[in-house]
Amino acid sequence: MNVLESPLADTVFLEPKVFEDPRGYFYETWQRQRYAELKIGPDFVQDNLSRSARGVLRGLHYQYPYGQGKLVYVLEGEVFDVAVDIRRGSPNFGRWAGVTLSSANRRQFYIPPGFAHGFCVLSETALFAYKCTEYYHPETDHSIAWNDPAIGIDWPIDDPELSRKDAAGVPLAQMPAAELPEYQS
Repeated sequence: MNVLESPLADTVFLEPKVFEDPRGYFYETWQRQRYAELKIGPDFVQDNLSRSARGVLRGLHYQYPYGQGKLVYVLEGEVFDVAVDIRRGSPNFGRWAGVTLSSANRRQFYIPPGFAHGFCVLSETALFAYKCTEYYHPETDHSIAWNDPAIGIDWPIDDPELSRKDAAGVPLAQMPAAELPEYQS
C-alpha cells in the first residue's frame, strides 16, 4: 500500500495494492492489522454506502461529541473529497485538504475524528463507501457551510445540488465553541 502525503496533518491519502489481470481486479479495501499499523481504525463500527448524481455535494458534516473517523473511497464513478480541521486549538484549524477519489484510481482518504467531511460528485453517478469509527448519532450531527469563504475550499463545481440540511450549514466561525471538538496534541 502506498501512503501519500496529505497537506493536512492527521489525514492520510492511501493507494491500496491492486491485483489486475484481463479478468478484472482485486484489492483489500481494509485489513485490520495493516491499517492499525498506520493508526487508522482499527475499531470501525459501521459501514455506509451512498449513491449520488453529478453535481450533488454532501457536507460539510461532523458529529460532536461522538466524532467519527472515516475511511472513504469510491466504488463507481468519481468524487472530489474534502476534510476540514475543526478542532479548537489545532494549529490547522479551518484548513482543508481535498483529493479526487474514483473507481479508476482506487484511492482512499482517512479522516480522523475532529474533522468535517464533504464530497461532490464529478461523474454521472458515484457509489461512495465509508467505514466509521463511531455510530451515527443524528442528535449530534452538524453541518458547516460548504462554501464558507473563511475556509475557501476550491470545489470543482459551481452550483451544487444540496440537501436542505447542507444548504442551511453555517460558517465555521459561527459554530458555538461548545459544539466543536478540542485539539489533543
